[in-house]
Amino acid sequence: MTQTKAPAAKTHDLFVTRLYRAEKIVPQKLTNAIEALAMSLAMDDGAGQKWAEKYGYAGYTSYASLNDLPWRFPEFARLVKVIDKHCLAYAKELHWDLRGTRPRCDSLWVNVLPEGGHHTSHIHPNSVISGTFYVAVPAGAGPIVYEDPRLPFMMAAPPKQAKLPQDMKQHVSFRPEVGTLMLWESWLRHEVPVNRADGNRISVSFNYVLA
Repeated sequence: MTQTKAPAAKTHDLFVTRLYRAEKIVPQKLTNAIEALAMSLAMDDGAGQKWAEKYGYAGYTSYASLNDLPWRFPEFARLVKVIDKHCLAYAKELHWDLRGTRPRCDSLWVNVLPEGGHHTSHIHPNSVISGTFYVAVPAGAGPIVYEDPRLPFMMAAPPKQAKLPQDMKQHVSFRPEVGTLMLWESWLRHEVPVNRADGNRISVSFNYVLA
């Protein structure tokens, strides 16, 4: 009697966490203009400076002081129009049922991190897509690091091997360049390690909702 060979076992990849990256999304001239605006804000925005000092943010951010940058400056309005298209493309990649809505920019702020500056691990509540556009990335500036969202549940999981494919790591780093756009779902925890570069790491961060 012939014995039937059993099908080979296989594994399945489940619960994909999808990130979106695009390069040189706007002309360099616009990026340069946004860099100049960011540095001007860092010098003139007293409320933002006080917030950074109060909460130990080693640098400058307009996160808690200026919530209307696209209205104040046409350069930021132009940037938002470009990001809008990328967020819509990302939403389609995520297979969202938009039901007549589309991603809309809810908040946008600039970050100026000098040498020694960093941003501890965090998420972005009350939004669906978050991201960062990189304006200035000096040589040696740190990456952005994303954390496996399942990590808090891995109480007894064995340690991973030293060399792993990217999709098996518990922390994944991406090194941006000037003009890089990174998008992720707002619940994904991430951080910016200490900037060890001799120069300012300048970025524009934002949150999108569905509207």
